[in-house]
Amino acid sequence: MPTLEITDLAGNVSTLDATSGDTLMEALRDNGYDDILAICGGVCSCSSCHCYIEGEWADKLNKPGEDELQLVSSTEHYQPNSRLSCQVTLNDDMDGMKVTIAQQDY
Repeated sequence: MPTLEITDLAGNVSTLDATSGDTLMEALRDNGYDDILAICGGVCSCSSCHCYIEGEWADKLNKPGEDELQLVSSTEHYQPNSRLSCQVTLNDDMDGMKVTIAQQDY
């Protein structure tokens, strides 16, 4: 069970005990992080679960697929460490990962 450090849109930092096997989007949505709307429900067809994977963690994850990269790179708030949280499957090796919720484009 990884424990994640989450920074919300207001700049508040909290910890989240997540379940391995869940996506980052599911963990955020199911634990009251209302800044993540997850409009498409996690099927990689919107960017309403956009987040930033901080520091060295961005390089430790699998690279984004073509669909994810196209969606996230077209947002106004894209950064090189941008990810769609629905495309990040959590595992125990992600303990301590730092995630910042991105400003959403609607």
